[in-house]
Amino acid sequence: MLLGSVLAVLQLIAKRPALPPWLTALHGLLAVGGFVVLLLALRGPPRGVASGASAFGLIAAVLTALAAVAGGSALAARLRGKRFTGVLVGVHATLAVSAVVILAAYLFAA
Repeated sequence: MLLGSVLAVLQLIAKRPALPPWLTALHGLLAVGGFVVLLLALRGPPRGVASGASAFGLIAAVLTALAAVAGGSALAARLRGKRFTGVLVGVHATLAVSAVVILAAYLFAA
């Protein structure tokens, strides 16, 4: 998520319209790796049952998957030459940040 935030700031202050493709690819690869780790971690013992947060891990995984779909859609639109992908990027960022917040609540639930 930190790299995505850096990319967003760089895009806002950049003089040119596009960021280097390797940087955005790195962001995507790190996100996919994090998603796989999250799925593997959810196979372990249940957490947060006593505090009512036991479904938060699954919710975070679903939000992360939706963020990946939105990010992939923004990438596909950009590769097709569509100039306006801001809405897709905004949806992607909102879903990703929501997933991280829900995941943090899940991890810190006793």
